Amino acid sequence: MLQIFRNTNFDFQSKRRVAFVISGALILIGIIATIMRGGPNYSIDFTGGLQMMLRFETPVEESVVRTAVADLGYTDAEVKTITGRGQQDVMIRIPVLTGHDDLSDELQAGLQAQFPDDPLTVRSVETVGPKIGHELRNAAILAILASLFFIVIYISWRFRYRYAIAALAALTHDVLIVFGLFSILNLQISLAVIAAFLTIVGYSLNDTIVVFDRIRENVKKLRAKKFFDQINISINETLSRTVLTSGTTLVVVFILYFFGGAVIHDFAFALLAGVIVGTYSSIFVASPILIEWDNARPDKRSKKTI
Repeated sequence: MLQIFRNTNFDFQSKRRVAFVISGALILIGIIATIMRGGPNYSIDFTGGLQMMLRFETPVEESVVRTAVADLGYTDAEVKTITGRGQQDVMIRIPVLTGHDDLSDELQAGLQAQFPDDPLTVRSVETVGPKIGHELRNAAILAILASLFFIVIYISWRFRYRYAIAALAALTHDVLIVFGLFSILNLQISLAVIAAFLTIVGYSLNDTIVVFDRIRENVKKLRAKKFFDQINISINETLSRTVLTSGTTLVVVFILYFFGGAVIHDFAFALLAGVIVGTYSSIFVASPILIEWDNARPDKRSKKTI
């Protein structure tokens, strides 16, 4: 395999407590941001409602569109401008009102009447009932919890129970940080973003298992060394693989983020943040937890620990 780094000897684990503080601070900031915003910014996939993407021939200021929508009677509507590839779209979200099956047509006609000299085009229309939205939200939460549960079972079988707990902590860390970023930036949590979260879990787990596999080998091969050193050596030995995998994935996700368009912008952002955080957690979260566990409850198969 191509080796970017050869015979490295970085002392990653001596910085583990600093990494714990950084991770804890990021998670806390995300939680505070979520609370201050009154909860996650769910898309209509989970809340139910109407979402329209419009494009005016001559771009209109967001505040002007918001006022026009309010004048039509939709005072609880959310209006947001989305810019990309030199084009400007306007996203309008409105809770679905009973008896308004043709709400999108009414809204389009009303806005066109208020801007008669500026033709508008409907880019997309999405409608989800509140009951379906509630069911989708519960299903999304269940999907994430189920994936984490089966991951614990799998790693406990392939490695050991303490490895499973370390991996679970790292995966939870990754999801919480990316979720926190969405709250800080007030980005929408949609079904596509949930799919990105599950993808992040799979990516981070794959990277963590590669490191764990090398740790398991070195625990047997390097019995004369402390567990602390065995983990540092294992991470250094897999560093080239980690950088290559993460680097090539980031290139693709960067392209998706900058050139994929507004429709998948949040999805790509979640993947972008997830790849970075997932790579970080394999080195500075999952592996350090093994060291802290071994310090508290030394492994009987390891005669020397830190």
